[in-house]
Amino acid sequence: MINEVMHVAFVSQIEPKKIDDALLDSNWIEAMQEELNQFERSKVWHLVPRPNNTHVIGTRWVLRNKMDENGLIIRNKARLVAQGYRQEEGIDFDESFAPVARLEAIRIFLTFAAFKDFKVYQMNVKSVFLNGLLNEEVHV
Repeated sequence: MINEVMHVAFVSQIEPKKIDDALLDSNWIEAMQEELNQFERSKVWHLVPRPNNTHVIGTRWVLRNKMDENGLIIRNKARLVAQGYRQEEGIDFDESFAPVARLEAIRIFLTFAAFKDFKVYQMNVKSVFLNGLLNEEVHV
């Protein structure tokens, strides 16, 4: 019980709806700083001057409370993500991004494939996406 009470003192119990609210809470600031430190440790990005005449993809913070099996908040988790919905018609509007397929869609697809006697192959799209070569410059 004492461990739980002590732990609660170091995490925010409220999930902020806006970044302005998160910036008023030192626990959320610490969670965001940890995400940025992880980027630094992983060497996944470096800051560069903004190029002229380029479409820059924006970012936003996703802030969530992580809970244990008893429903106790154990961690404030902050993720910095690209704003994929910032596409512009005529520039990148023909591309769409869907990170997760619904289970119903997969079942329908497999049923149809079995009915038509199609061969179905499985690919690890996540690793292809993360490790694939880009034909264009991306500024996040």
